[in-house]
Amino acid sequence: MFAAGLMRRCFMLNKDMFKFTDPQFNALKLAKPRLAAFVNLSTDYNPRDVSKITRYKPTKFDKKILMWTGRFRSEEEIPPTIPVQMLAKAKNKARIKACYIMIGLTIIACFVVIVSGKKAAARQESLTSLNLAKKAKWRQEARDKAEAD
Repeated sequence: MFAAGLMRRCFMLNKDMFKFTDPQFNALKLAKPRLAAFVNLSTDYNPRDVSKITRYKPTKFDKKILMWTGRFRSEEEIPPTIPVQMLAKAKNKARIKACYIMIGLTIIACFVVIVSGKKAAARQESLTSLNLAKKAKWRQEARDKAEAD
């Protein structure tokens, strides 16, 4: 709950949250180049104005997510900064794709376990018989060791 509120505050930047003068902005830009691309420093905030959308400089991993979700075909097509909303949508798509892949792998693993269990049952093998055989072997080794001493 706390993390969701923090993320919401990070993505809902407006003119009242950040008012920098030029020297402050330049210092911030030099200190944290990714943050400078992320922060929208416009004083006249209008959500409908496309030029005032908060931009973000994507990392290599973000670029791979954008390509995997089909937003761009290659890394060369990805602009230096992208809207935060585009990256959020791409991450949600990637998360959903990863969940579908894990669901598919889980179903496949279930069928593999079922088939191997049926083959073991056809060979008259069970966990109980394997454990009994292992314990009998350990007892025999313990007896042999006791007789040798």
